[in-house]
Amino acid sequence: MKDLDPKTAQIISGAINGENGEAAKAGTRKCLMNRRQFLLSSGLTTTVVMVGIPGLSEAETPAVVSTYPRKLIGKLSELKVDEPMSFEYPDEGQYAESILVKLGTKAGGGIGDEQDVVAFNYTCTHQGGPLQGTYKAADKALGPCPLHLTTFDLTRHGIFIAGQAYQSLPQVLLEVEGDDIYAVGMFGLIYGRYDNLQG
Repeated sequence: MKDLDPKTAQIISGAINGENGEAAKAGTRKCLMNRRQFLLSSGLTTTVVMVGIPGLSEAETPAVVSTYPRKLIGKLSELKVDEPMSFEYPDEGQYAESILVKLGTKAGGGIGDEQDVVAFNYTCTHQGGPLQGTYKAADKALGPCPLHLTTFDLTRHGIFIAGQAYQSLPQVLLEVEGDDIYAVGMFGLIYGRYDNLQG
């Protein structure tokens, strides 16, 4: 490759760096920031956004706290392994139907002596397909959903096993008081709702 003569190199350099009016002649504009300045300023901006500026008062941001009604949904003594019961929670609105089941094996979020009693919302998180009647005792799973065949593992907090869903089933949080089983909250958002209690 042939070397450029010094005058041509100066014109190109001037056009690139915006010197001596060459940027305007070349149809370019002067770069306001070099690479090092860009990296330093973006790093500083990221730090301010992530950490905040020391010494400045923090903005008061209220935490969103959802309170759920405590509802009696069953009795431990009446549950039989792999025989699910249906109930509605946290209200009686659309998509509120849920499953209560004694799995016979320890499960995430399980209650009872064997930590095997769990409850989940019956609505598929993908497109709201109904999961009633799809409990598979051999797999301890709910599904496949009739819409897109998603299946959920009830031993692992309702995580999806296969299919189109990308979120776990909302798990109903349970408490035991003597023989009574109470639903006390939700872990996850019920399909079709922007708030589990106001959907």
